[in-house]
Amino acid sequence: MHSGIAAVGRTVGIGVALLMCFACEHSRENYEARGRRIQELETQLGECNGNYQQAQEEIETLTAENTAMADRLQALGEDVSQLRARSGQLSADLEAARARAEELARRERQQQERLAAFRTMLCRLRAMIETNQLRVRIVRGRMVIELPSSILFGSGSADLSDAGENALSQVASVLREIPNRSFQVAGHTDNEPIRRSRFHSNWELSTVRALHVVEFLEEQGVEGAHLSAAGYSQYAPVATNDSETGRAENRRIEIVLMPNLDELPDLSSLEGASCSQ
Repeated sequence: MHSGIAAVGRTVGIGVALLMCFACEHSRENYEARGRRIQELETQLGECNGNYQQAQEEIETLTAENTAMADRLQALGEDVSQLRARSGQLSADLEAARARAEELARRERQQQERLAAFRTMLCRLRAMIETNQLRVRIVRGRMVIELPSSILFGSGSADLSDAGENALSQVASVLREIPNRSFQVAGHTDNEPIRRSRFHSNWELSTVRALHVVEFLEEQGVEGAHLSAAGYSQYAPVATNDSETGRAENRRIEIVLMPNLDELPDLSSLEGASCSQ
C-alpha cells in the first residue's frame, strides 16, 4: 500500500514537473513575444517621434513663409494704396495743367484780339497822330487815345470847339469799327485852381468835359452802352505842374480802350469767403 502511494506520488510529481516545464516554456515564448512587440512599438514610437519632429519643422517653415507672405501682402497693399493716391494726385495735376493750358490759350487769343484792335486803331489814327492832334499811349496794358484840351475846349470851358468836334468826329469813325469794346472818356486838369469859370472846382470841370465828349461820341454813332465818363481833376498828371508846358500836357481828355469782362481775373472764388488772420 505504501508502495502504491509512493508510485502515485512519483507519478504526480512527474506530472507537476512536466506542467511546470510546459508553463516555463510557455512563459518564455510569451516573454519573447512581448519583447518583440515592445521593440516593434519602440521602433514605431521612434518613427512617430521622427515624423513629429519633421512635422514640427514643416509647421515652423510654413509659419515663417506665411508671416513673410502676410508682411509682403501688407506692403503690397500699402504700395497699392500709395500708387492709387499718387495716381489720383497725378490725375488732379493733369486736369489742373489742362485747365491752365486752356486758360493760357484763351488769354493768348484775347491778347491777339486786343493787339489786332490796337493795330487797327493806330493805323486809322495815324494821320491825326502825325499832325499832333492826338497821341496814343499804352498805360498799364490799356490803349489810351489822348487829346489836348486846347484842341477840344476853350480855356475854363466844357463846350466843344469846332476844331474839337472835327477831331472827335474822326476818332468816332475809328471807335465805331472796334466791335465788342467799351471806352471810358476821362477828363484831366492841371493843378491851377478855378478862378473865372462857372465851375466850382477842377473836379467839376474835368467831369463835365468828359461827359460832353461822351455825348458827342454817341451822337456820332458810337454805342452809348460802350461809353462811360470819369473826371480825375488834377490827380493823374502825366507831366509836372511846375511849368506851363507840363500843365498844358496835364489838361487833356483820354479815351481808354477798356478790357472786356472775360479778360479780367476770375474773382468768383472770393464770394462769401471769410477773412482769416
